[in-house]
Amino acid sequence: MDNHWEHFEHGADIGVRGLGATKAAAFEQAALALTAVITDPPRVVPVTTVHIRCTAPDDELLLVEWLNALVYEMAVRRMLFGRFHVELDGTRLEAQATGEPASVQRHQPAVEIKGATYTALRVAPSDGGWLAQTVVDV
Repeated sequence: MDNHWEHFEHGADIGVRGLGATKAAAFEQAALALTAVITDPPRVVPVTTVHIRCTAPDDELLLVEWLNALVYEMAVRRMLFGRFHVELDGTRLEAQATGEPASVQRHQPAVEIKGATYTALRVAPSDGGWLAQTVVDV
């Protein structure tokens, strides 16, 4: 399976889906889908790396924790992230998110993400790889 991300329709909100050869790659791709709700990920220059750690009782809740940690870091640091490296150990996640300060002129942000929800939440094996998806509130 090739690593990639996509969006899916869900009422007034937006679904983010990551597909990857591994569960960690699917989480990375879901993070790219999150960024793509705001701006085109290749526009984000990898200048600063932020380290993120999350734990949760299961994979689905870990995905929500991961994406909400990114939303938090984007808000408090006023940054956008375009590169992600995720390591999973059971239901613990350690990651690096790399990006730069947000620029309205350069990034042309489309919306502000309020947070990841439990709607359409799923982390599961899929077509020889992994799927990680949820809906984000915009």
